[in-house]
Amino acid sequence: MRVDRIVLREVGLALKEPFRISSGEMFQRRIMLLELHDASGASVWSECVASEAPNYSSETIDTAWIAVTQYVAPRVLGKTFAHPGEIHAVLDRDVRGHNMAKASVEMGMWALGATLAGEPLARFIGGTRKEIATGISLGIQASPAVLIEKARAALDAGYRKVKIKIGPGHDVEWIRAVREALGPGAHLMADANNAYTLDDIDRLVALDDFGLMMIEQPLAHDDIVRHATLQKRLKTPICLDESITGLDQAQDMVALGSGRIINIKAGRVGGFTPSIAIHDFCQQHSVPVWCGGMLESGIGRAYNVAIASLPNFTLPGDVSPSARYWARDIVSPEWTMDRGMVKVPLDRPGIGVEIDIDRIAAITVRSVELKP
Repeated sequence: MRVDRIVLREVGLALKEPFRISSGEMFQRRIMLLELHDASGASVWSECVASEAPNYSSETIDTAWIAVTQYVAPRVLGKTFAHPGEIHAVLDRDVRGHNMAKASVEMGMWALGATLAGEPLARFIGGTRKEIATGISLGIQASPAVLIEKARAALDAGYRKVKIKIGPGHDVEWIRAVREALGPGAHLMADANNAYTLDDIDRLVALDDFGLMMIEQPLAHDDIVRHATLQKRLKTPICLDESITGLDQAQDMVALGSGRIINIKAGRVGGFTPSIAIHDFCQQHSVPVWCGGMLESGIGRAYNVAIASLPNFTLPGDVSPSARYWARDIVSPEWTMDRGMVKVPLDRPGIGVEIDIDRIAAITVRSVELKP
């Protein structure tokens, strides 16, 4: 592989409805897309998952744009690589953080490798699944009644898991209302997006009464030690998300007992190579993993589907169909769901979907071409 050109584009995709979590509300996604061109003539698309504001991680689309143009892309442009597994170490050397920026290039290189090898991306990275169990993520709603209505509709539509965003003032009573309305068999989990501290431990322990699959990232985004204290009090498994930025943190979680499940987002940890390493470590230690979402377009979703095809992704992920968020996606065919499952595209090389170039051109707000 030798990439001799990378085109960056920012597009704006309006959400079908606002998405609210404990740290803010989103109405539109500003998304950075990358088009990587190999010297052989092959090309692939990838996506940076960084948001507009630094409320999930310290990265934003604007910091990622700078990082890719000035530090990340120059490390691969014009260089020859035998395998995409080499890329992460090259991007990580002497460049701290900026995992989402690094991942946008690193994952694109994996897709390029798959394309050049004539293989579907999922199989190229070691995936074994033909379809992915799918859950839905519900933002903080206006009332428990609205939340119940949306959760019931999601289960009726076939989703295998309902993730309910919570925060102070929107937690115990809201989860209780949904559990009582939907019954003990509904697969529910709560996601706090680091909205609590150990001062809230009694409120969090109260969630044990509702038979949740897990409570995701209740404490600080970079914490592992305090989560261990909380997990000792909870019967419900803690799932770590923001705290896991690489293999080291996954190892720390297991060593300290800070959680029992990990949400692997390839963008958060720097790409496919560290994602695979975390997956393999968790599999060895009987820690189930699943793939979270970052409100990606259909391009980013293709990478989520690929990584979620690995064997230890045993819990339903946030890999919702395109129509969940977008009136019109930027890929063809759009991602769909059948019986709560999303099909892994195994009938073509690369990411498995065609890119709607005309649609992207219509919603592009800036672009830049990078060369060696």
